[in-house]
Parts: sequence; C-alpha cells; structure tokens
Amino acid sequence: MSKLVTIFGGSGFVGRYIARRMAKEGWRVRVAVRRPNEAGFVRPYGVVGQVEPVLANIRDDASVRAAIKGADAVVNCVGILVESGKNKFDAVQAEGAARIARIAKEERAARLVHVSAIGADADSDSLYAQSKAQGEAGVKAAFPKAVILRPSIVFGPEDQFFNRFAAMARLSPFVPLMGAGSKFQPVYVDDVAQAAVTAILDDRFSGIYELGGPEQLSFRALIEKMLKVIVRRRVILSVPSLAAAPLAFGLDMAQAVTFGLFTNGVLTRDQLRQLKRDNVVSPKAKTLADFGITPTALDTVLLEYLWPYRDGGQYAAIRDSASKLR
Repeated sequence: MSKLVTIFGGSGFVGRYIARRMAKEGWRVRVAVRRPNEAGFVRPYGVVGQVEPVLANIRDDASVRAAIKGADAVVNCVGILVESGKNKFDAVQAEGAARIARIAKEERAARLVHVSAIGADADSDSLYAQSKAQGEAGVKAAFPKAVILRPSIVFGPEDQFFNRFAAMARLSPFVPLMGAGSKFQPVYVDDVAQAAVTAILDDRFSGIYELGGPEQLSFRALIEKMLKVIVRRRVILSVPSLAAAPLAFGLDMAQAVTFGLFTNGVLTRDQLRQLKRDNVVSPKAKTLADFGITPTALDTVLLEYLWPYRDGGQYAAIRDSASKLR
C-alpha cells in the first residue's frame, strides 16, 4: 500500500500545492480541514480515493489524532493573519502547531514539515510573530527532526497579496500603503510546495529554512511592478504609521464591539507592527537552494493570474501575446 501524508490546511493556498505534488509522487493524501465539504476540489489531484478531505480541528487533541492516525508524514500549513473568534494566534499558531507535532511523534509519523513564516520572533512586539516563534519552539521540542519552512510573502494565482492590491487598483485611483519602504522577498507558492515535498521524501533535511524568491523589493516597488502588469496608472500613497495607527485602532475596536460579526481584514495594529520590519531571507539561513530549487521570478508568473485586473481582461493579455509574436 502506498504511503500516507496528512496535510493540515491542505485545501489552503500553500497546502493545495503540496497536496497536488504529493499525489503526483504516488502518496495517499489526507487533507485535514475544518470544513471538508468545501475542500472537495482537492480530490481530482489524484486518482479516485487517493486524495480525501477529512474533518480536523487543530485546537482539539482527539481531532488531530484521528487525522494523523496511520500517517507516514505530516505537514502543517495552518496559519492566520487576523484573529477571529476562537482562532487566536496563540491557539492556532503556537498551541496548535505544538499539538500537531506532539501527536505526530506519538503516532510515530516518520516526517514532519511545519510551515511558519519569516519574522517569527519570540521577542517581537507583534503577536503574530511571537506566536509563530512559539509554534516553532513547540514543534522542535516535540519533533526534533522536523523541517520548518519560513517563507516570505507567498505569491501565486490564489494569493491574498497581489490579487488584493490589483483589485483595489481596478476600483480606485489611489493605492494607500503602510510601510511602503519595508522590503519583501516574494516566493512562488509551488516553490514552497516543492521544498515541503522534498523535505518529506528525503530524511536528510531538518531544521529551519527561510524561503524567498530571487528579488528583494520594497513594498512600493512590488506594487509598482503589479501596476505595470495590469497596465494601470495609480497614485501610490505612502501612509505614515502615525496616520495609519488611528485607522487600525478603530477597525480593531469595531471587531471587538461587534463580537466578531465584523472581522478586521483591512488593517490591524499587529500588522502595522509587522510592517516596520523587512521580511527577507537572512544572510546565513538555509534556503531553497539547499533543496536544489531555483526560485521562480515574479515576472514569469504575475501576468498568468493578474490579467483579469487589466482594462479589457483576457483580451488585453491576448493583445500583448500577439504583439510579442510580431
């Protein structure tokens, strides 16, 4: 019988790419998610019965154990950018990560890959960064040979970065940016997935790897690049932290007083803290190169999924392709 991998968050942005690659490797794939009825799209990644969504809640021991039972390898892709309801940073990214690692060890899984983030820091003033660091500590304590992947901003067709700002640029003449000078090193989603799969298949890998693309660019430069791809002229407004702080505070309070009926997906105070720091691979870190992976450049991928935001959509993309052939 083929080997089994359980992927927590396997229907999410990064998780679905790992699931697809593991299915191509011939593994059975158990996609552990909170709403398996909404994850049916992963089934065609393999033959009938090879890829199956299952119910799992990483805040619950019994649920996690049931999802891991019999698995040869475990991957944790679960993470949140904004707290909502019971899904707090501590519960999901610290306690949840440690729980998965502990139970994976108890159930004798041979390999564990944990997807964290660049910027994980127990001493940070950001609760997000603190919880990521706490999660990594819990993973290493329970499963010392685990592979921890720290990507910078991940880009790809389903991303919530370039798609979000391209949608904004389609509707507004202005693109406001907080932390416009902060640097990022966007990494292609399938490169992250390839690193995770390589780590599962080869037990020589362990420890922390920081994953970034070939370019380190400021937030402003990334948005300028995106605007060129969608062929739209927009005014980029650099918003100082002092001006953005009242907005973030107000939105956070709106979420609090509505008891979660409104979720602040616009700008939180914690995100403002994160934007004060660069999000790039550190000089001495292990990287994609250690997995034998050449990082994919932004310019080779952005047009493939941002063309709907152009004036004319697919027809504009077709015109571009035709002009290149002349």
